Amino acid sequence: MPIWKAPVTVESLNAVSRNTAVSYLGIEFTEVGDDYIVARVPVNEHTRQPFGLLHGGVSVLLAETLGSIASASCCEKGHAAVGLDINANHLRGVRAGWVTGTVSPVHIGRTTQVWHIELRNDKQELTCVSRITMAILSPKS
Repeated sequence: MPIWKAPVTVESLNAVSRNTAVSYLGIEFTEVGDDYIVARVPVNEHTRQPFGLLHGGVSVLLAETLGSIASASCCEKGHAAVGLDINANHLRGVRAGWVTGTVSPVHIGRTTQVWHIELRNDKQELTCVSRITMAILSPKS
């Protein structure tokens, strides 16, 4: 049974991301499951740091994008999800190809949500693990 409160598709996620940092960096959503979302970022001249590796900030941006989209998709109508905290452990450098992230829930509560994000390279090796905590805001009266 899907955890999403409204229909979520790869097409709708890519559409809502147009003309944002997400689309500028080449991030694209590739899969939506009942309780997970997958997106990927290319490792190229727009996303590498000066030493030729995927910039750690880009990894965090991918993780936060996945966590924020997943959280917002679990909110009741009228509620909003905003980030409270994110952490990331960079485990392996990536010089080329794609890094793919998968987000899954740890906790979906009334006022907070916690999401786990794993990033992997083209060889399916773990490159970064991240956790984001989201605050769920009630509609303004």
